[in-house]
Amino acid sequence: KASVGFGGSCFQKDVLNLVYLCGHFGLPEVAAYWDQVIVMNDWQKHRFAERVLRTLFNTVTGKRIAVLGFAFKKDTNDTRESAAIYVCRDLLEERASISIYDPKVTTAQICKDLAIESSNPNVEFATSAAQAAKGAHALLVLTEWDEFRKLDFEAIYESMVKPAWIFDGRSLLDHAKLRQIGFKVYSIGKPLPQEVKA
Repeated sequence: KASVGFGGSCFQKDVLNLVYLCGHFGLPEVAAYWDQVIVMNDWQKHRFAERVLRTLFNTVTGKRIAVLGFAFKKDTNDTRESAAIYVCRDLLEERASISIYDPKVTTAQICKDLAIESSNPNVEFATSAAQAAKGAHALLVLTEWDEFRKLDFEAIYESMVKPAWIFDGRSLLDHAKLRQIGFKVYSIGKPLPQEVKA
């Protein structure tokens, strides 16, 4: 399934071990192939942040971005190699104001991963998806938590800056329903909506 990128400590480590073994056993083309899997995975994370930036008129300076999910996958508090780390860092470099909500990841872990203090004025640690989305220009789904499917998107839409964007990095949500509500939706693995075609 297309996504913003895989994370976790094991998958990348296992692929890199495969790269090493292929090289060791004289299979340089195969090693190069698997090495490119890692390169493309990292590129996909940065590409997602770049898509947010380009869609929001090439600037996110001072814009509020809601980040739903920080763990590398649902049902864990493990953030190792999480796509959210890369996306949030890229957005912070562009001077965005981000509000992060994850049901299991602690504020301390997020601060550690982003190398920031909890008092950073550009980062808010939300206690709910609705709080994260309030006043946001865009909402990013970066972890496929089941609870995100069941959110009151009509209320979220009303609380966001218009046009209200959702960037679904996990192809998790019902895009047709979101568009009926009024959202502009971008999802990896789906055709680009007219609004973001360059």
